[in-house]
Amino acid sequence: MFKKISEDIETVFKRDPAARNTVEIILCYSGLHAIWMHRLNHVLWNSGWKTFARFLSNLTRFFTGIEIHPAAKIGRRFFIDHGMGVVIGETSVIKDDVLLYQGVVLGGVTHEKKKRHPTVGNNVVIGAGAIVLGPIEIGDNARIGAGSVVVKSVPADTTVVGVPGMAVKKQESIIDLDHDKLPDPVAKALKIIIKEQGKIIERLDKLEMDIKKEA
Repeated sequence: MFKKISEDIETVFKRDPAARNTVEIILCYSGLHAIWMHRLNHVLWNSGWKTFARFLSNLTRFFTGIEIHPAAKIGRRFFIDHGMGVVIGETSVIKDDVLLYQGVVLGGVTHEKKKRHPTVGNNVVIGAGAIVLGPIEIGDNARIGAGSVVVKSVPADTTVVGVPGMAVKKQESIIDLDHDKLPDPVAKALKIIIKEQGKIIERLDKLEMDIKKEA
């Protein structure tokens, strides 16, 4: 237990450059508080104390702004940065070394009692405000840009951005999510349209000149 707590604190130091010391991390990081409470709630849930686990998870949401269903399965070195507005649904599975920013939702798309929430692979980073819906799989080392809406599975080592989420590139295994370096598929599409429009205008001008010459 103490080994996991120590590992969690070390993860905060690695993930957040604003972290200054251990006391500050223990007292001030709501994402860490939510993760620690979830571990307790998960044990209670699996032990049959489901209503009590739900009550504690709601209490945790009140104090941290982070909602994690007690049944959700979460791996090691998981970190929620800032955290406010994060929602992790009942059948979500989060593997090791995952980083979520504020406002991330791992949601379901059906009322049926079956697997209905995402499975997030190792070393995944999900940017602020991103929404991942359904029983889809996010492959290892994938990155999901801020504000994206993902409803289809994402291959490993892939960056996804936009609404709906579009795979824009493969990359080497990394942890960071530099939003300023992410490609913009909408801007790219607009550039292509503008370029093609310019070609059409050139052809029309040439055609007009030819007609004038013949006249």
